[in-house]
Amino acid sequence: MYNENFDLPIQRASTHCVKYDLRQKLFDAPSAIPMWVADMDFRTPDFVIKAIQKRLEHEVLGYSFRSETYYHAIINWLETRHAWKIHKKWIAFSPGVVPALNMLVLALTQAGDGIIIQPPVYHPFRAAVNDHKRTLIENPLITISGRLSMDFDQLDELMPKAKMMIISNPHNPGGMVWKKTELERLGQLALKHQICVVSDDIHNDLVFKPHHYTPLSSLSDVLAQQTITCIAPSKTFNMAGMATSALIIPNTAWRMQYETLIESLHLNGGNVLGAVATEAAYTHGHEWLERLLEYLSQNLDFAETFFTSEMPKIKFIRPEGTYLAWLDCRALQLSDEALHQFFNQKAAVILNYGSLFGTGGSGFMRMNIACPRFTLEKALIQIKNAYQTLI
Repeated sequence: MYNENFDLPIQRASTHCVKYDLRQKLFDAPSAIPMWVADMDFRTPDFVIKAIQKRLEHEVLGYSFRSETYYHAIINWLETRHAWKIHKKWIAFSPGVVPALNMLVLALTQAGDGIIIQPPVYHPFRAAVNDHKRTLIENPLITISGRLSMDFDQLDELMPKAKMMIISNPHNPGGMVWKKTELERLGQLALKHQICVVSDDIHNDLVFKPHHYTPLSSLSDVLAQQTITCIAPSKTFNMAGMATSALIIPNTAWRMQYETLIESLHLNGGNVLGAVATEAAYTHGHEWLERLLEYLSQNLDFAETFFTSEMPKIKFIRPEGTYLAWLDCRALQLSDEALHQFFNQKAAVILNYGSLFGTGGSGFMRMNIACPRFTLEKALIQIKNAYQTLI
């Protein structure tokens, strides 16, 4: 049994922490409650810390390679947790999912090639296209029955213009866990147009009942050849600083192209502690994750009730997956600039701006609820106090 206390406050300031120590530089709000960066204010699990400490008992941190047990930990986790059977040879390395997206764009497309994204979506998707002189093609999500959904009809029209598509599953910032039926329809289009689908599944373990994560690549052997899946233990176990991610690339030619690029950049080595931490997380993390999901679900209950009863003009869109809530603030009738000022300065709670996520994000804010309940309650009270000055 893991006796994790998620209510325990952790002092993260003055640790070179992006979330806390850049509040002044980026937001001019040094004492505001930071609920923006997508990492958690919970301790990295003991079994991860202890594995790192054990490795540090050896006094040489020299060149290393990823062991068989590292690969087996990933394979077993995906099969046990998500009923997805993969082969070791499919697994490639990246120092992070965002670097992986950029390297895949470079390895599998050429300047000018079209790449589809579905805004509002995690902003590095757009940067991975624009920064490398590819052609950005937007397939904006549409709202159906209050839930963001894919516009398949438009997607069918756009795919002939593209060589690659990048999706987010579960979706960041909207919080949707794509249904199997949605992924099947996407897969049909990908096969019809022979387009490479890169799926950022970094939040795949953070899914709340009754929703269920389905890897696009798992739907069929044929579709697996059109899909590249990016995963990491970083969100699940709060260890983004370990800079260790995995790409699942069943297509041999694409895998060779990717690995040729990453080797040419001398980025394939990774770091010894990241490999140790990843292996420990995926080997020992099942019970801890269940406790985390229970706590996060209770945080969502608390926040949803609070917004509904105390701030009805801010619509709390409960995520099906991720610990990121999407707040619809359009009823406040504030410009994006005024909305940012409202949260950062008046409420002293730092959230991500919805406009950052592109088309469809204006008037929204993204809120990270992965923190002790006391912190969440304090932030909500501060938002409520600021809200009351508007009505």
